Amino acid sequence: MSPLAIFHRLAHDTYSSLLLSMSQVRSFKASTWEDTITRISLWWEQARALVVVPVFKFLVALCLIMSVMLFVEMMYMGLVVAYIKLFKRKPEKVYKWEAMEEDDVECGSESFPMVLVQIPMYNEKEVCEQSIAAACKISWPSNRIIIQVLDDSTDPASKELVKKECERWSKEGVNITFEIRDNRKGYKAGALREGMKHSYVKQCDYVAIFDADFQPEPDFLFRTVPFLIHNPKLALVQGRWEFVNAGQCMMTRLQEMSLSYHFMVEQQVGSSTFAFFGFNGTAGVWRISALNESGGWNDQTTVEDMDLAVRATLRGWKLLYLDDLKVKSELPCSFNALRSQQHRWTCGPANLFRKMAGKIIRSENVSLWKKLYMLYSFFFMRKLVAHVLSFCFYCVILPATVLFPEVTVPKWAAFYLPSLITLLIALGRLRSVHLLAFWVLFENAMSLVRTKALVMGLFETGRVQEWVVTEKLGDGLKTKLIAQAPEEHHVRFRDRVHLLELLVGAYLLFCGCYDIIYGKQTLFLYLLFQSVGFFVVGFGYVGKYVAASSS
Repeated sequence: MSPLAIFHRLAHDTYSSLLLSMSQVRSFKASTWEDTITRISLWWEQARALVVVPVFKFLVALCLIMSVMLFVEMMYMGLVVAYIKLFKRKPEKVYKWEAMEEDDVECGSESFPMVLVQIPMYNEKEVCEQSIAAACKISWPSNRIIIQVLDDSTDPASKELVKKECERWSKEGVNITFEIRDNRKGYKAGALREGMKHSYVKQCDYVAIFDADFQPEPDFLFRTVPFLIHNPKLALVQGRWEFVNAGQCMMTRLQEMSLSYHFMVEQQVGSSTFAFFGFNGTAGVWRISALNESGGWNDQTTVEDMDLAVRATLRGWKLLYLDDLKVKSELPCSFNALRSQQHRWTCGPANLFRKMAGKIIRSENVSLWKKLYMLYSFFFMRKLVAHVLSFCFYCVILPATVLFPEVTVPKWAAFYLPSLITLLIALGRLRSVHLLAFWVLFENAMSLVRTKALVMGLFETGRVQEWVVTEKLGDGLKTKLIAQAPEEHHVRFRDRVHLLELLVGAYLLFCGCYDIIYGKQTLFLYLLFQSVGFFVVGFGYVGKYVAASSS
């Protein structure tokens, strides 16, 4: 054989061996990859059957129990309100009340108790004039009332405006003082506490508190103070909020529905049954001796108002809510302002529950039934379970059932029970009943913010002590919104976007699509609508955009 033939033969054998080796390698890799996939699949099936599904079933069962507990709680409150309305159990029938002679106002009758009116402010230039004016127009003997404006403003223009407004009313004969301090320690609680330290406060018997956007009617003290005069164990008389901008946009209408239920049902039930409820921080009158005996204003949480109500109750004092005493106020119309407000309103009570639960249990001045009401109904059910259930069950666990056919949620829990709860809440504002579907979607979307805040409050992490003053627009509301409307497209996209809401929206959209393709239920209808709700909230297209003020 010639050398050339030998070379060709060797080259052919080498090439054939190389092809065979590559084929074997590919076959081995394919076999290894298939084995890996098979092993992962087997592992997942075992983990799913032994761990994931049982845990998921336990979570569903837990949510079903909480749903029933919440429904029973709301039915109980509904029955109490029905009893109050049916038998006309007005506060005047439960507590002694005698009208004071308004004719003595101009005479400056010494029979009138001395009343302090506190108005805490922080960069409130949009509303300071109207709130100060409303307080100064309260009908009461001029020598028996002191208007105290507590201004913590860091904006020089706001502070100057408040000062000039106080000077203007002082020249008209109103006993008004303008108080400032060099720091914001304790925020609102700190300002109120410092205000109580002034020497002229010692002559006062009662203190009325109004936030900067509240406008009490002239007869406010004539409707509240008589309860305190004739009932020595009564520490607080609380009025109901009424909203001047409820029709501003869809978001304010939905807020009005929730808050109307809170006042008409929750506050009224607490006042009528156990003489306990959470003070709303404004539109109320305190007996100063009760306030001082309870330890005064405390800034251990961001809900100093609720904190004071709890401590006063543990001292044996009673609280009274008047549902027909309405005080005008303003709802936040920008979504970022609402988020900050809801964070504080959820994180604060959770943190307060952590700090006060033991003291409530050990209290000797409170009956067993009132302790049970405070711990179970007021804190556990309304401040914890309601928020956790809204997000964890309706936005996480219920959607996930489409991925686990082995886990079923009864129709009564998935549809009938939440529908009844929603209808009960609608009783607080019947004129908005046509917005119920939007209210459900919006409240579920907001439940993410609340659940996150609740965790921070319970475990005292993150922004547990954060206090962001809710932006108020006052009489300039419409003007400011119209003025900003043309510039709305210049808002930075990242300032609108809320990533967590978008992620939950994507999760709900995936579950909805999965249910359409593989599922046998009609849950996708809810999932797709709710995903849209989260996307609208996540992209910030809810409420009115109001540019940040220069302050």
